[in-house]
Amino acid sequence: MLVIRHVSLPPGADPPLADAAVLAANGRIAHIAPTADLPVPPDAQIIEGNGRVLVPGFIDLQLNGAFGHDFTADPARIWEVAAALPRWGVTAFLPTIITSPLAQIEKAQEVVLHGRPPNFRGAEPLGLHVEGPFLNPAKKGAHNPAYLRQPEETAVPDWSPQTGVRLVTLAPELPGALALAETLARRGVVVSAGHSAATFAEAQTAFAHGVGYGTHLFNAMPPLHHREPGLAGALLHDERIVAGIIPDGVHVHPAMVKLAWQAKGPHALSVVTDAMAALGRPPGTYRLHDFDVTVTETEARLSDGTLAGSVLDLATAVCNLIAFTGCTLAEALATVTTTPARLLGLAGYGRIAPGSPADLVLLNANLAVDLTIAAGQLVYERGD
Repeated sequence: MLVIRHVSLPPGADPPLADAAVLAANGRIAHIAPTADLPVPPDAQIIEGNGRVLVPGFIDLQLNGAFGHDFTADPARIWEVAAALPRWGVTAFLPTIITSPLAQIEKAQEVVLHGRPPNFRGAEPLGLHVEGPFLNPAKKGAHNPAYLRQPEETAVPDWSPQTGVRLVTLAPELPGALALAETLARRGVVVSAGHSAATFAEAQTAFAHGVGYGTHLFNAMPPLHHREPGLAGALLHDERIVAGIIPDGVHVHPAMVKLAWQAKGPHALSVVTDAMAALGRPPGTYRLHDFDVTVTETEARLSDGTLAGSVLDLATAVCNLIAFTGCTLAEALATVTTTPARLLGLAGYGRIAPGSPADLVLLNANLAVDLTIAAGQLVYERGD
C-alpha cells in the first residue's frame, strides 16, 4: 500500500481537495479523503506532497521510441523504454510502429502480448499504434515508401486490441480503406486518418465508416484552405472526432495550436509527442526505422529536411499547450488523461477517483514532474 498526502487535487478529481490524501492498494486508488481524515495503514509507504499538485498519470498515444531505441527497428526495447518514461509523467502509452513489413509489426505485437518482464516497474504499453503501411505515398513524411501498400483486410486478419493493436493510422481516401476501417472499428481498434491527401468530403465519409481520430493534426495532410478545408478542416469541424496534435512549436506553429484548441477544446484534442529515439538523449544522429535522422535540441529531420518525429516529452507538451493557448492546467491535463482514455475505451484511466488505476503524478510549482506513481508503485522521483 502507498499513501500520498498533503497534496492538492485539481478540478476533475473526485472529490477536488486542497489538502488531500490518496491511498493506493493493489494497483488502484482505494480511498481519497482530507489528509486529516485518512487513517494510514501501518504497513503503507508514505509520501509527503507538501502542498504540491497531484494529477493523473499521462497517456501518450504516439511514441516512436526514446533513449536511443526505435520501436520499429527493435520492438524488444519497448519495455526498456517503458520503464524510463515516468520521468515525464507518462504512466501509459501506445508504442508506435511506423510503416514497415507486416512481419515487423507482428514482432511488436508479440512483445506487447508477452506482457511485463519480471519485476517491471514503469509505464504500461496499452497496445500498439500502427502508423502505416496503408498511407498515401504523396504524404508519406518520414515513412519508407518501399513498404507502403494498399489497404486490404486480408493483410491484417488478426489486428485487434486482443492481439496488441489499439490504434491504426491509414489514409482513408485509398481504395479499400473504408472497408478496412469498418472492420478494424468493429474489432475495437481506434482508426485514425493520417498521412493522407483526403478532401473534406472524403474525410467526412471516413468518419461515417469508423474513423474516429486524426493523427498529428496539420502534419502529413494538405494545408487548411478556405475553399477546400481538406482533412485538417474536417477534423476541426467535426466535434465528435478527436485530433492528435504535437505542440513542440516546430510541427505546428503556436498560433495554429491555439486555433485548433479553440475549435476542439480539451475533450477533442489529444496532445501527443510523436517522439523518436533521440528523446532523452543529446543531439546527434539517430534512426527512425530505416532512415538516419539528424537531431538538434528542438527537432528531428531527415537529410532532405522532412520532419521525422519529435524530441518532445509529454510533460513539456502539457506546459507548451498552456503557453500557446492560455488554457488552464486542468484543461491541458485532459488532453493527456481523460481524452485519450475515453478514445481508447479505458474506463477509470486518466482520473483520480476510487477504483481508478493508481497512476499519479506530483507536479511542482513550475509544473515539472517531481514524482510518478504507476500501478500504485513509486517509479520515479526527481533527484535534488
